[in-house]
Amino acid sequence: MTSSSLAAPLEVELRPDKPPILHVDPPGDAPGWAAAHREALRAQVTEHGALLVRGLGLRDADRIGAVLTRLSGGLMTEREAFAPRESHGHGLYSSTTWPANQPMCMHHELSYTLEVPGLMLFACPTAPEQGGATAVADAEQVLKALPAGLTDRFEREGWMLTRSYNDEIGASLEESFGTADRTAIESYCRANAIDFSWQADGSLRTRQRRSAVVQHPLTGRRCWFNQIAFLNEWTLAPEVREYLVDEYGEDGLPFNTRYGDGSPIGEEVVEQLNSTYEAHTRREPWISGDLLLVDNIRTAHSREPFTGDRQVLVGMGEPRRLADGCPTPEASER
Repeated sequence: MTSSSLAAPLEVELRPDKPPILHVDPPGDAPGWAAAHREALRAQVTEHGALLVRGLGLRDADRIGAVLTRLSGGLMTEREAFAPRESHGHGLYSSTTWPANQPMCMHHELSYTLEVPGLMLFACPTAPEQGGATAVADAEQVLKALPAGLTDRFEREGWMLTRSYNDEIGASLEESFGTADRTAIESYCRANAIDFSWQADGSLRTRQRRSAVVQHPLTGRRCWFNQIAFLNEWTLAPEVREYLVDEYGEDGLPFNTRYGDGSPIGEEVVEQLNSTYEAHTRREPWISGDLLLVDNIRTAHSREPFTGDRQVLVGMGEPRRLADGCPTPEASER
């Protein structure tokens, strides 16, 4: 067991292939324990990028909501969701709806929004039979490991997310924007640097350009912060991509990513991003009752395929508007 100098007296197990793990004796009052240890836990997350707390026995939504609220200082309401979630109370959601046999590759939650969660909180009331880990990867290390030519272009141009909302795939307008009212949606888009166009069939298409590399607001270190690979068409299973392209066309995919200038991102680039993430992945299987805290800017997370029932509840906290969240003309000229 290794004790962190930044967050003593908590003793955290540190291994290169796993997230840091803190083992605790089950407290009678988990929300009270969380409030009393919040600063020490956050210091661990700042130092290591993530922390798995094992032993809290978090099994029901009310208790989980209370713990996550005390740790975060207040949970965010999600906006611009790309897939549906079930609400379990203010700011507490189910994990994103996604086929159990398909992985959700590494990403930073809501990195395409202007106000991003600085802290992700995951609680697992029911662990799956096999697989299903919420793995993590250090965004500073990933940035250093990627080819400079690739990251330089993304740092100059940023990346672009394109979305086509429909009633069949992905989040609906109301699930994403909190309303189906056109005027309110348009106002939100204008306020959040999102280009939009309504199609003849009444559907909405949007484009937004965001930075791919940002400085961490606390440490000042450069992080690979985006969802370029996760939301790209080439990350989809081949049969899923083929179906979506046949059904909606190349320009009508529910979501896709491009270079900041609008150029397509090749399959080989997405494969390189995902393989680099995999080389820096740390994973630990869920045990029912676990809690995982993730610095959303420093650390990417994923969800691995699984079998059996799996329930993970999610909260987002510490909203931040990153000063370098959108590419600037000066950056494009570098």
